[in-house]
Amino acid sequence: MIQSNQSKIKNIAVHSVGNKVNQENIYLSKRNLSVDDDISQILTNYFLSPFKSFEYFNFYHDIDINMNEVFVCASKIFDNHKNLLEQSINLAKHLYEQSDHPKIKGGEFYTVYFKDCIIDGKTVDAVGLFKSENKDTFLKVYPEGDGFEIESEQGININKLDKGCLIFNTERENGYIVAVVDNTNKGVDAQYWIDDFLHVCPRKDEYYNTQSVLTLAKHFIKDELPHQFEVSKADQIELLNKSVKFFKERDNFDLKEFANEVMEDADVIKSFRKYKTTFEQDFDIDIADHFTISESAVKKQARLLKSVIKLDKNFHIYIHGNRNLIEQGEDKKGKFYKVYYQEEN
Repeated sequence: MIQSNQSKIKNIAVHSVGNKVNQENIYLSKRNLSVDDDISQILTNYFLSPFKSFEYFNFYHDIDINMNEVFVCASKIFDNHKNLLEQSINLAKHLYEQSDHPKIKGGEFYTVYFKDCIIDGKTVDAVGLFKSENKDTFLKVYPEGDGFEIESEQGININKLDKGCLIFNTERENGYIVAVVDNTNKGVDAQYWIDDFLHVCPRKDEYYNTQSVLTLAKHFIKDELPHQFEVSKADQIELLNKSVKFFKERDNFDLKEFANEVMEDADVIKSFRKYKTTFEQDFDIDIADHFTISESAVKKQARLLKSVIKLDKNFHIYIHGNRNLIEQGEDKKGKFYKVYYQEEN
């Protein structure tokens, strides 16, 4: 977990990075940005408040981590924070080279050195990289003579950070601990900030392991299981609910216990283990058999595991509890579900 209430900005540099493919320019500052205490606090909140996820990343490179541009620039800043302006220029140029899709918006690019950031209870310095792409319209009302005047201005909404990255000065040998925010791009250019510019991969911690197993279970139950066994939608939802329940009730995960308690049937368990191997190969991931469960990952994944049966465009049936209280059948009118209950709210 990231705590930023004690964090302070030590140095900050800002440049303007346009879209290269659209022939927009890059404008590089020759000095650090000078801000007073009030603006510094506003910027600190603007930059750090969006980082609420427990999901972390590491820098990586297919050949050598020292060929990852952002990792190298951040390391030089950590070695001496006076290098920030020079390295911010290198980072801005690197970002400009990655801005090669016509939908990528130009904007201000900030490189910030933070003192006293807290991550998982450990106090470390951090380098922040941020980009503001979207401008909002603000109204300015001011007294004029015997009345008031109003005018509009374009500016940055300090409650809406577009893109951000926090690089914590810890675990350097593994590519640092990195937190990422991207609140803008959702289309084909969605990954240029994370993949092309930062070039990070998920950190293999308890959050990663918890998310991976729940994703594995979801794909197996929804995609693979119906091809091998005769299961209804209600059966699938029951298995999804049991999967989440298993994680919510435990502090530690054991694959054998999970398979036996959730899947139960010996043939289904065998199929699940085989599917796990295929899933790891297809997605190039390694899922641990034993790990500490991340409560935040369980909460996030539980929201994504929909326990609903959609019937044509007429009805939705949400199943949260006892699978035995719902029956499926078919008569002259068509297919039907029979639901038993005690109270109607």
